[in-house]
Amino acid sequence: MANAVVEAISKRRSIRRYSPQVVSNTAVRRLLEIASWAPSAHNAQPWRFVVVSDRAVRGLLVDRMAEAYSKDLERDGLLEARRDLIESSRRLFLEAPALIVACLTMEKMHRYPDEKRRRAELVMGVQSLAASITTFLLAAHAEGYGACWFCAPLFCQDEVRQVLRMPSSVEPQAIITIGLPDEQPPPPTRINAESIVFENCWGRPLSLAGQV
Repeated sequence: MANAVVEAISKRRSIRRYSPQVVSNTAVRRLLEIASWAPSAHNAQPWRFVVVSDRAVRGLLVDRMAEAYSKDLERDGLLEARRDLIESSRRLFLEAPALIVACLTMEKMHRYPDEKRRRAELVMGVQSLAASITTFLLAAHAEGYGACWFCAPLFCQDEVRQVLRMPSSVEPQAIITIGLPDEQPPPPTRINAESIVFENCWGRPLSLAGQV
């Protein structure tokens, strides 16, 4: 594996604070084109991206999402405990130089009559979109940008669809914020390889005896 690839993977961070410098649509499109080279099930490329460049549209989107999320938390009795989180997310989404809504379309995925295979196709679509988002994050880092992946639209898909005029067949899955980084987060902790890599059966450590 090329050193540049390893470095991009290991040095990338989730950036939530950005300098005020504008990120052009040209730069965003270039990164999304790179993201489209991610692998996908059946090569269906089930990802779609909405770049929310209009500040009024972004404000409406963020307000509607916050309202929907707040209602759910209030019903659960958790609104007061999460109010600061909602407000910090609102500020971040509003102030980020660029904001992208990542969506899933099942249009070219396989269709089956039974629930088991339909669910499998849905999971394959989500996995494919996730691969594309990951590719975008790595490309953004390589180009000197900072970005962060949020799953907030999953909790208010109807509101996102309404504001962005999406067809009902499209599922908003994530928000990506991007800009020039104004922070340097420390490296996050990672589970050690011995705890996540097994050989031949679950729980048996991968043997490295006699190997370089």
